[in-house]
Amino acid sequence: MTLYAYLTELTGVLAQIEIPDPPPQAPEGPLAEATNTMLGFMKWGGLVGGVGAGIAAGIMMVIGRRNRNNMAIEGAISIPWIVGGLALVLGAASLVGFFVE
Repeated sequence: MTLYAYLTELTGVLAQIEIPDPPPQAPEGPLAEATNTMLGFMKWGGLVGGVGAGIAAGIMMVIGRRNRNNMAIEGAISIPWIVGGLALVLGAASLVGFFVE
């Protein structure tokens, strides 16, 4: 037998094996509350970081207006990254849910 024939036979055998795939299940009791609290803190931290980054970008643009063009450019370039980061923080649960289902 050739290598191709072995791989074809192995693929057929592996396709017949059923791997269990249970749906996600939230933990019960205090662990569920702790998990929700942790995720809430992380989301809050991401939003605070986004606000801080937006303020820092604005300061860089204001300071870099005169004779510091590179600083102003860096501040302006950071705005799409801030928006993208905030979109990811706010849409993370939906994004994960999209791939799981």
